[in-house]
Amino acid sequence: MKLLSVFASVIVMLSLLLTPCKLQAQRIKDLATIQGVRANQLVGYGLVVGLPGTGETSPFTEQSFRTMLASFGISLDANVKPKIKNVAAVVVHATLPAFTKPGQTIDVTVSSVGEASSLNGGTLLRTFLRGLDGEIYSVAQGSLVVSGFGAQGNDGSRIVSNTPTVGRIANGAIVERAIPSGLMQNDYLTLNLNTPDFSTAQALADVINSRLGADVSSGTAIAKPMDAASVKVTAPRDRSQRVGFLATIENFEFQPATAPARIVINSRTGTIVIGQDVKLLPAAITHGGLTVTISENIQVVQPNALANGDTVITPRSIVDVQLDDSRMFLFDPGVSLEQLVRAVNEIGAAPGDLMAILEALSKAGALQGELVII
Repeated sequence: MKLLSVFASVIVMLSLLLTPCKLQAQRIKDLATIQGVRANQLVGYGLVVGLPGTGETSPFTEQSFRTMLASFGISLDANVKPKIKNVAAVVVHATLPAFTKPGQTIDVTVSSVGEASSLNGGTLLRTFLRGLDGEIYSVAQGSLVVSGFGAQGNDGSRIVSNTPTVGRIANGAIVERAIPSGLMQNDYLTLNLNTPDFSTAQALADVINSRLGADVSSGTAIAKPMDAASVKVTAPRDRSQRVGFLATIENFEFQPATAPARIVINSRTGTIVIGQDVKLLPAAITHGGLTVTISENIQVVQPNALANGDTVITPRSIVDVQLDDSRMFLFDPGVSLEQLVRAVNEIGAAPGDLMAILEALSKAGALQGELVII
């Protein structure tokens, strides 16, 4: 009963949050991005040294160690097997933000790829970070900050907190090459909506044309929706004015279209989110169940002290059957979310029961909205 009351409270809260209300205007910069202005992923392979015996002796780590020594002019005989328990092979990755210039620094993440037990206390040696085209865009090096730790006893028992094989270096990579942006290369700019929608794309184009005084009827529109996800905007011919132009239009406010009627169910966590435009066609619903509980009790029967009997263990099964009080409720045409939530609250449905009801309504064709199960 406590679980049902908690779930009922959640349903009421959702109904209050999702009650139809006046949409708030939002800025273009919060709903769309500029095509060509994007981050890029970098990755590299390197070595972490200075570990307190928590490194590894894998073949590829030994090969990398020999290559590193060779770059310093030191050669090892092929028969010599170095002891490198203070060295670990790692993969280094970072994200290069748009417009980052050479000489600026970015954060890097360092992850062990071998059998090293911890990177705590290690130092990353110079590692080249490459982009998708194979070119080097930054160089990483520095001391790692590792949040996890581990400890192991002589008997093999161990304890691990967080992840000791992953660390970060703040400002650990220096950018050596800038990635060219397509912002200044074309005569127009493209705004890509974060959530594609034809109505939102049209509304975005309309607010730009209206605020900038463009005459759409004469065919001189500045902004034109290309599809549900993109709007093409004519850019100033003087490329030096484009930054100011973008700074102006990205702060224009407009009302995006409402999201499609949709119910999202997470079957693993029992989370249910119902959109405000979800409605029901005429339907009658009854929900209830037969609960059967079987418990086993073990009884020990001992003979009288003067008798020559044996102690006997006898199992005893208790079967309890409980039939829930099922009540039918009727939905009239065009039932709103508020009425649906109120009806669910009245029957005290648990998350699993509500999922079954919604799936049954969808199969019956009485649910006006998309049912998404993740």
